[in-house]
Amino acid sequence: MPIGTIIQLQVQQSSLKIEGESGRHYDPAPIQVVASLDLDPGGVVGRDERGTPVLDVHHRDHPMSKNRNVNGISIGFVTHYELMRQRVGEHLLNGLAGENILIETDQSYALADLPEHLVIETTCGEQIELVEVQVAEPCVEFTKFALQYDPASKPDATVAETVDFLRRGMRGYYATYLGAPASIQPGDVLRLPAATG
Repeated sequence: MPIGTIIQLQVQQSSLKIEGESGRHYDPAPIQVVASLDLDPGGVVGRDERGTPVLDVHHRDHPMSKNRNVNGISIGFVTHYELMRQRVGEHLLNGLAGENILIETDQSYALADLPEHLVIETTCGEQIELVEVQVAEPCVEFTKFALQYDPASKPDATVAETVDFLRRGMRGYYATYLGAPASIQPGDVLRLPAATG
């Protein structure tokens, strides 16, 4: 059963949480949209229009890797961005949360709606299994960014309430890939595994 279609692929070239003079803040500048994404058990590597590899900061081989063995791949949904924009404003563009795979679909997906395994079906018919699907917990830094809140200010009730709103899958999901090296591109389809529906 299809969930939706991949419409954008991207990598984080470095951490999006930056230490500055006024404290730690979120900066989406290291996000790079790529033409395709290579998957391996270490994480993801983007390929730009010329085929040049761009290593994601969550890949185990990145020199400043943030890989925690559960966050090698991240997935977000356009419908979730629409709900987030209703809460924080139109400035929160698709992809600014930094997920690797952005899915266009017609519904939102709380954790209870997704199994621990998902499948990407490529336009060539290849089945790529993602395992250990789990919620990507929101951070205070991204929440302040989404709210356009002064990063130097202490979080107030609005920040705390928005962090809670972003939980349970609204912020997105992590997944792991354990197979042989594979590649995905926009137009490929995210599906529930056959046994699920």
